[in-house]
Amino acid sequence: MSSTSNFRDAIRQAQSSAIIGPSVIANALPFVGGGLVLTSVGAWGGLGVISSAPQLFMPTFIVAIIASLILFFVARGVAESGNKAAALPLLAAYSLLTGYTLAGLLFVALQTKGVGIGGIGIAALGCGVTFIAARPIGSNLSDKDGMALTKTIQLGIIALFVVILAQVLFAVFGIFTPTFLEIAISGIGVILFVGAAVVDFYVLPRTYQDDQYLPAALSMYLTYVNLFIFILRLLIALNGRD
Repeated sequence: MSSTSNFRDAIRQAQSSAIIGPSVIANALPFVGGGLVLTSVGAWGGLGVISSAPQLFMPTFIVAIIASLILFFVARGVAESGNKAAALPLLAAYSLLTGYTLAGLLFVALQTKGVGIGGIGIAALGCGVTFIAARPIGSNLSDKDGMALTKTIQLGIIALFVVILAQVLFAVFGIFTPTFLEIAISGIGVILFVGAAVVDFYVLPRTYQDDQYLPAALSMYLTYVNLFIFILRLLIALNGRD
């Protein structure tokens, strides 16, 4: 849900079509990469807990989910205020916690025949290919097309996370999503976050100045983490859950 909040706020801040931060994405990329590395470390730690003390994973997973949600809003607020010294450790901690919460999905992927470590690699490669393709497309969108795509993706992501929340609530009562519906939801998620990657290259230079690279990095980080999640979910759904 934090990703929809961040995306919505970024759109709201893009008051005009004028580019105010032509280098903000270039400045943000090292921090996006660093956040993704820390996410990998957190995921590795979570997988370690699952393998060595599985009974501890679910309680710590719930704590990590709650803590990451709180930390997201705190870190974003500090980053938006321009306090880089305080924002960096908060964003690092958020990245580690996010990785820990991904460990369950990664474990399922590793246990799913036809996915495994190769599927995780495909999901990561898909994110890289999306970045390469999205950059020229998003950077060259006209104002009319850029705003239309931005609003469409924004509404789509909000609707998607409403559906995800419903999935979680149904799962609590033992009602699980049929495979065909899981494939559809995951496929739509992939499409929406590919679109969000394109939108980032249009919106962020119109939202943040060059020295506001940390909130821009957070926005891009969320796009690629969510894209990775939905690609992996799609691969798991396509290959079954045995």
